[in-house]
Formats: sequence, C-alpha cells, structure tokens
Amino acid sequence: MKRIVNYLRGSVEIEAAGPFPERFLNLCARRGIVFWGVEWQPDGAVRLTVARRERPRLEELGARAGCTVEEVVREGLPSFLARFRTRYALLIGLALSLLAVLLMTQFVLVVDVSGNERVSSAAILSTLRRLGVRPGAFGPAIDVDLIEQQVLLEQSELSWIAINLYGARAEVLVRERVAPPEVVDESAYGDVVADRGGVITRLEVLDGETEWKVGAAVAEGDLLISGNVLLEGPMYSEQDVGWRQVRARGRVWARTWRTLEAQIPLEAQVKTYTGARRQRCFLEFMGRRVNFYGKSGIPFPLYDKISEIWSGEGGGWLIPVSVGRETIREYTLTCAPIDQAAAEDMLRQRLEEALRKEIGQGSVVSMDFSAVIQDGVLKVTLNAQCSEEIGCFVPFEKNESHPAG
Repeated sequence: MKRIVNYLRGSVEIEAAGPFPERFLNLCARRGIVFWGVEWQPDGAVRLTVARRERPRLEELGARAGCTVEEVVREGLPSFLARFRTRYALLIGLALSLLAVLLMTQFVLVVDVSGNERVSSAAILSTLRRLGVRPGAFGPAIDVDLIEQQVLLEQSELSWIAINLYGARAEVLVRERVAPPEVVDESAYGDVVADRGGVITRLEVLDGETEWKVGAAVAEGDLLISGNVLLEGPMYSEQDVGWRQVRARGRVWARTWRTLEAQIPLEAQVKTYTGARRQRCFLEFMGRRVNFYGKSGIPFPLYDKISEIWSGEGGGWLIPVSVGRETIREYTLTCAPIDQAAAEDMLRQRLEEALRKEIGQGSVVSMDFSAVIQDGVLKVTLNAQCSEEIGCFVPFEKNESHPAG
C-alpha cells in the first residue's frame, strides 16, 4: 500500500554531498521530513528518497549542514504526467477521449434481456426497439415507466418488466405470465352430448343419467348424459316426485373413425441459378445503417437474397455494432418431376401429425394409407381407427324447461 501511495504522490531521490552528510539526515528528521531508502556512497555522500512535496525544503537544510543537494531521479505519477506538458496533441487526444467516454455513457450501447423462457428475446428486443430502447438511444430521454407499461400492453405473455439503465447498458428483467387454472361454472346446468360419432368403449357417469351402454353406436349430437334427472317416488308409489336439473358430468370414450386427405402436384418449379451474383456490404452502428455500395437497385428479375450479419447479438443481449453482407443470386424457374416416393412419405407424415393433433389425448388404434394419381396430382388418403373421448358439455338454454313427468 505504501508503494502505491508513494507512486501516486510522487517521490524524488536526492544525493547530499559534504563534510557532514549525517548532520543533513539529523536536520531532516528534526524537521519531520520523512525519508527512506538511505544509501551511503563510496565518496562519503548519502542518497535518500523523499516525497515530492518535501523537495523544496531540502536546499535550506543542505546549506545549514554544509552539503550540496542534487536530484538523481524523479519517480511517480506526477513526474510521468509532467512529460506530456509540451505534447499538446496527446493532451487534446486525452481530453477528447475523456469527453467521449463521458458522452458515450449517456447513450445505450448494450440491451440485455433476462428472465424469459416462452417469450423469445428477439420479440422483446423488437418491441423495445420500436418504443425507443435500442442501441444509440439517449439514456436520460428514455421514459422507463411509460415504456414498461407499453411493453406489458403489447406483450400479453409478460406479467412484469423492469428496465434498469446502468450507463451504456440497459438491463431488462421480465417475468412471464402464469396461466390461471380453468374455472368451471358449477352453477351452469346442461347435458353431455357426442361431438362425433363412434362406438362406446367406456362410460363413466359422475352426475346425471344415461341410457347408453358400452358397445352402443352413437352419432354426432346424440345425448350421452342427461342433465335432467328423474326423482322417483317412494316405494309402492305410482307417481314420481319430479325432475331436477343438474350439471351432467362424466367421460365417454368411443372407437371412432377418421378420414383425412392431402395432395401434391407431381411436377414442381425448380430454381436454377444462372451464376450471376452481386454482393453488397454494410455497417450498422447504433441503429443506423451505412451502405458500402452505390446503387441499391437489383438488376435480376428473379433472385435470392441471403443476408449475413456478424454482431454480438445472442442470448438476449445486443451491442450497437454489426457488419453485414448481402449476396444476391439470379435464378430461373424450370419444371421438374418430383420424387413420388418421397412426396408420398411426406404426405403420410403430415396426415399422421394432423390426425394426432385432432384427437388430442386420444390414441390411434390403426391407420391405413392409400395413394392415387389423378391429373398429375398425387393424393394420399388416411383412414384411421381411434380411441378418444367424445363427450362434450352443452349448457341448457335459459328458457329450457324440465321435461314432462
């Protein structure tokens, strides 16, 4: 620590020569001048190091001791900076650098997003960029509270956001919305009807009445579990008490059959590149683009444009400098036959994905594919046998009355 302090305040190594250099040391100690690094020289002189601020007092003490005081070397930060007193270009550059640092810290250079899982960082950065939080924005002019409210209005999947400005860095912390559980209105009465036809394989009635049995065939719209419950009278009574409306509940599983179709032409237009190309480079700095090319028009009627950008974006953070290159390639369109086997496999895969999406939590018992070619079009048909839940709750209408008893 002492070495650091001595470097910051500066030190001077001096040599005192005379008949009584030890008297010079005694005078320095008596006056409270701190010195260190005492070395006796072969000629009888003494060398020592003192603080830079004590240097002017040594001439008087040297004269009283009959010694001559000479500087050997100056060390420390003040001596280092004194070398640049006449180098005006360096001083101007240093001043401009300090000014640039002070000014640049007032602008946002890096945007960092964290705390998101379902909502992509690109979507959040895009919204923030449009609202003014982007590389190159003037930090003190950003209304953080207003922007946070606007982001929550536009990004419905977010429940909380905080924008913290740390100089040139904008830290964006988000919390995603947790979906509330589905609330079932138990006060709503109604029936369970079939949303598609099939053969019942399992029947579970929790509330309500049903006349169906396992193995019975039902059609779409059939009443599976009734919300109108008949209250039977006491034993040996010939009259029933009446009807009571409830919310029909239960699960009805059935064997169902589905048919899905997909088709694709056996000829497709294929790109054939002519070999003509053009490359254009550009630079983006703090939200502004600088093109390194003249005319922006593209001379090709049909072309592909591939953009490559090298920047520090990734993982939710963004820096204000990026270099890009656009490659434009000309092509022509020609008709070519497609691979029939590959096309059929692709259609089968898509039909199977669509089937599993339709049945949801149900299962596929069997699948049968058929393919036919008509007028240059390959048509694939999927006939599937599935096991799925077909019960769907339908509430009573407001003016619906009890059935006659």
